[in-house]
Amino acid sequence: MEASGAAAAGDVSLHNFSARLWEQLVHFHVMRLTDSLFLWVGATPHLRNLAVAMCNRYDPIPVSTSLLGDTSDTTSTGLAQRLARKTHKQVFVSYNLQNTDSGFALLVENRIKEEMEAFPDKF
Repeated sequence: MEASGAAAAGDVSLHNFSARLWEQLVHFHVMRLTDSLFLWVGATPHLRNLAVAMCNRYDPIPVSTSLLGDTSDTTSTGLAQRLARKTHKQVFVSYNLQNTDSGFALLVENRIKEEMEAFPDKF
């Protein structure tokens, strides 16, 4: 019995949801792994950028970097940092929306936080 419970805790969890923000349909794909989280945000199925962030014991601000895409667009790295601080996990974020306006990005982030509160086991 304990072995199956431990295996279930280590399983990959997938969670998808969508929201209409500023008249744009935005899709979210969350993949929860054992000690990390992958979040994809977009309107079309593309992987144009990827960032990662993780907490460390030397600084309260999680360290982050861009792994793929335009390094001047900090939307993915900033979101990854904030989610890493909130979840205490290594967080990979791929933010694939053309609209990088800070107001719109805040709506996206608030929608993610709402989903985290509603389904904490998926994050």
